[in-house]
Amino acid sequence: MDVPISKELRRFNYLLGETDGVYHDAAVRMGLSDSVMRILYCLCCEGDPCPLRTVVRQSGASKQTINSALRRLEGEGAVRLEPGQGRGKNVRLTEKGRALAERTVLPLMRIEDEIYSSWSREDVLKNLELTERFLTALREKTRQLEQ
Repeated sequence: MDVPISKELRRFNYLLGETDGVYHDAAVRMGLSDSVMRILYCLCCEGDPCPLRTVVRQSGASKQTINSALRRLEGEGAVRLEPGQGRGKNVRLTEKGRALAERTVLPLMRIEDEIYSSWSREDVLKNLELTERFLTALREKTRQLEQ
């Protein structure tokens, strides 16, 4: 099917897919599944403990996928699920989980930070501004799609 979209959108989608591929390859190199890497990444960014709903939202994965990965991490002794606010739950890294994050996700975050640090402040802010504008518009417009 030949869909008439701009070459810029094709390039954007290509870059997005390639970026996802780089993160997947990094997870594989670190011996992690994509969902486990996303959970650890979120916990490192958001702090410990972190509401489960935040982990799900920021991971981009389904609640079922995240819950499955959390059960695996919990079974390995890397995280604990604790009561949170209301009926919610919090995710907390154990000592074993902190060591896992230190060995895997934190080096990746340092690489990302190194890349951003090599850019001018103006470029970083412009990149963030445009990404946020695109995300906001995409979120609003996709809510109008029929099911």
